[in-house]
Amino acid sequence: MKQDKLTHFDEDGNPSMVDINSKNMTKRVAIASGKIKMQSETLKKILNIKIKKGDVLTIAKIAGIMAAKKTEQLIPLCHSIPLSYVNVDLSPDTKNSCVNIRAEASLVGKTGVEMEAFTAVTIASLTIYDMCKSIDREMVISDIKLIHKSGGKSGEFNAKV
Repeated sequence: MKQDKLTHFDEDGNPSMVDINSKNMTKRVAIASGKIKMQSETLKKILNIKIKKGDVLTIAKIAGIMAAKKTEQLIPLCHSIPLSYVNVDLSPDTKNSCVNIRAEASLVGKTGVEMEAFTAVTIASLTIYDMCKSIDREMVISDIKLIHKSGGKSGEFNAKV
């Protein structure tokens, strides 16, 4: 569903938090994905838990989950929402020398959870970068996108493959 006006501005063009008081409570789900590309030797060290700072993938997963719960503190006009579920999957891809990241967030509420899923993916990838930057400063975080959204009056969205 396409809207004609931006929702985070009032009639005078000033920034405004969206009023969700009249919205219905529905189950809302969002899934985002992204990846971080690196040198093959870096990925090998991650998989063999040979990075000095520790188990990169476990720490990145926890960081992504924690970040999703803090989204309201990072994005100025996001609502404080009671997340029911957050999961972050990190899938190493040795062929393409990257880690694919997928985050899902959900709740029963009056507003969506897309920003929480995006935040989880972004912070998980930044955590990988932070933990590995001493051996690979050329890592590239890319392709962060919404792949699924459901719930609410705008209905379901699935990204084109």
